[in-house]
Order: sequence, then structure tokens, then C-alpha cells
Amino acid sequence: MKKIIGILMLTVGIVSGSQAQKLTAGKVPVAVKTAFTKLHPATKASWEMEKNNYEAGFKLNGKKTSEVYTANGVLIETEVAIKSTELPVAVLSKLRGVKIAESAKITKSDDTIRYEAEVNGKDLLFDAAGNPVK
Repeated sequence: MKKIIGILMLTVGIVSGSQAQKLTAGKVPVAVKTAFTKLHPATKASWEMEKNNYEAGFKLNGKKTSEVYTANGVLIETEVAIKSTELPVAVLSKLRGVKIAESAKITKSDDTIRYEAEVNGKDLLFDAAGNPVK
């Protein structure tokens, strides 16, 4: 019984440790908030830590959107939620017969576009040609 409880506690610790850490706006560096406000004046955002970067979650044109910034306020990527039917045909063909829980279009700072599909609790990334990417 003690082993089961120990394993359960370890599992919960690992899962909760891997989730993004929510932040108050006061904990977000000024450079990050300034960069965000320049792009999105008068837009409210919720903030999280993603690895060593800062992620702003907000609505843009009615769509769930997030942007990831370095601590210096450099935009790394923008992720916009899309319907799974909006994924490129090549991506959809790779996922034929699989239930897609959520999907998004990710635009990197170098204008590279990736598509994300959540399948069985895992985020899978593809390029527009349907090739898996890391």
C-alpha cells in the first residue's frame, strides 16, 4: 500500500511539475509586457512560464491565442487555435481515423509555420506538407 501511495505521489509530482506555471502580471518582466502591449494595446492576457520563457494567453479576433516571449521581450512564436478541419490536407491525411482534440497554427519568429494537433493527450507537430517535426 505504501508503494502504491508513493508511486501515485511521484506521478502527481511529475505531472504537476511539467505543467506551465501561472504568473501574475507583476512577475512578468517589463520588457515582455512592453513588447506584448506594443503588439496588442489594451489587450488583457494571462501569463505563464513556459520553460524559461513567458507565455501570454489572450483572445485575438475571437480566437484563443498565445505568444511566447524571451525574458528580454523577444517574440518567439504565436499560436492560434484553429478547427481541426483547418489543418492542411497533408496533416489531416497523416491523422486519418484519429480523434484530434485540439489544433493550432504556430508561427515562429522566423515566419516558419507549424501545425499542432493534440492526439491522445499528446501534442504532435507537423509542417504544412504533413511531415512530423520536433
